[in-house]
Amino acid sequence: MSNSETVSPQTPNRRDPATELALDKICSELAYRYDGVFSSGTVSRVVFESFDMLAAQSTVSDYLPLLTERFAQDRLLAVAQADGRVAKPTPEVLFLCVQNAGRSQMAAAFMHHLSNGRVHVRSAGSKPGGSVNATVAAAMAEVGVNLTEAFPKPMTDDVVQAADVIVTMGCGDSCPVYPGKRYLDWDLPDPAGLSLVEVRLIRDQIEHRVRDLLAAILPL
Repeated sequence: MSNSETVSPQTPNRRDPATELALDKICSELAYRYDGVFSSGTVSRVVFESFDMLAAQSTVSDYLPLLTERFAQDRLLAVAQADGRVAKPTPEVLFLCVQNAGRSQMAAAFMHHLSNGRVHVRSAGSKPGGSVNATVAAAMAEVGVNLTEAFPKPMTDDVVQAADVIVTMGCGDSCPVYPGKRYLDWDLPDPAGLSLVEVRLIRDQIEHRVRDLLAAILPL
């Protein structure tokens, strides 16, 4: 993505006039925030592209503009950091699985919670689902980690390129490989369709691995 890129002319999905107005407002706010970093055309393209990606999978359309703002902002930040336009003050860790509804969400939430802001964390899916697995959310709530604001996100080139460490969990060949990145593959069961008791076991394995990874990437 470069500053010379323009808004794609493709027909958008699920956009009524109120949604168009909300997205235009998001474009204006992010263009102001990234003034001098990205052109307004590039910001608009990312915003509308992000909306279309989420609209294709989401089951909660009422919140799509809000989720779009968060997703587009994170993608813009990823590109700016990967290109050196914005400083990267902390290590970047990306957790990838298939639906971004279970394992990668738990791992990202634990990393964010345990690092106390010392690691910037992202998660994504090769074939993202419509919402976070309810049993996964319940299991995480038991240990004081809230997933109510988490949502599945598609894997995009920008967030992969920005990562220093990429942890894959079951996405196989669909997870891209870039030179210069540290890759880890965690062989963990998919929590989809499992009971709360079974998901707790996966949760505890993920917490243990996240603690080990955190110790490896942060100085004492």
